[in-house]
Amino acid sequence: MSVTVRVPAKVNVQLAVGAARPDGFHDLANVFLAVGLHDEVTVTPADGLQVSCAGPDVGQVPLDRTNLAARAAIALAKRHGLRPDVHLHIAKDIPVAGGMAGGSADGAGALLACDALWGTGTSRAELLDICAELGSDVPFSLVGGAALGTGRGEKLRPLDVGGTFSWVFAMAERGLSTPAVFREFDRLTAGLDVPEPVASEALLDALAEGDPDALAAAVSNDLQPAALSLFPELADTLAAGSAAGALAGLVSGSGPTTAFLARDPGSAAKIADALRASGTCRSVRTASGPVPGATVMGA
Repeated sequence: MSVTVRVPAKVNVQLAVGAARPDGFHDLANVFLAVGLHDEVTVTPADGLQVSCAGPDVGQVPLDRTNLAARAAIALAKRHGLRPDVHLHIAKDIPVAGGMAGGSADGAGALLACDALWGTGTSRAELLDICAELGSDVPFSLVGGAALGTGRGEKLRPLDVGGTFSWVFAMAERGLSTPAVFREFDRLTAGLDVPEPVASEALLDALAEGDPDALAAAVSNDLQPAALSLFPELADTLAAGSAAGALAGLVSGSGPTTAFLARDPGSAAKIADALRASGTCRSVRTASGPVPGATVMGA
């Protein structure tokens, strides 16, 4: 028997970042939108814990117990007094190290799949607790849709969305380390008065109304200056997307993927073609959102 779970990527339509806390983390106001690029995690009983992966850039995916999918299986097994004897196979379609929560998606997918395989009947609240232990973005990967994340991003409040938004994602030639981007944020803001992070009411209204023009005027990412400082070439990608007619462009999360909001799927296709021709990125994908979170596909 095996269980397969499908899990979406995310884009941060707002990422407000507070000053570093004593524990090294930052308080966030993180508005997540799940988009239709997916990984699939399949779990099968095995003699021990095994991880395999297929898809683009799989050479960058760890296949040991540091993988978030493996850590999720271990955490759930420990809660229920079980051994994590499963083979986890990850079919990747979410860009690796791209700021779109691919690793977090795999963790949420493995957690839900193992719960189904083992019949442990873990409550949604407990699954979310385990997700929060695994990482700041993992709870949203389980929930999907649209949500405001506070704290480290793990405390979620679902948001109403009045329509579907079209996006274009440009993948960069190399990755960016999330901890390195936060360290650069701290360096760039040293000695400055960093305000408490709060969600933009204009942005929340734009989501609720399904208005792409209003959303374009409100998107923001406080980590973007740090990402551009470490990876200046991303400015060329952002300029190419803007010239191609994107309503807005921003670095997705800690980067290096750049995200462009389009008026509709037809506009997204044209922007994608222009970005491919620009020579400023490695590859380009289109997707829309919001979409559901981690979903059991079959057993």
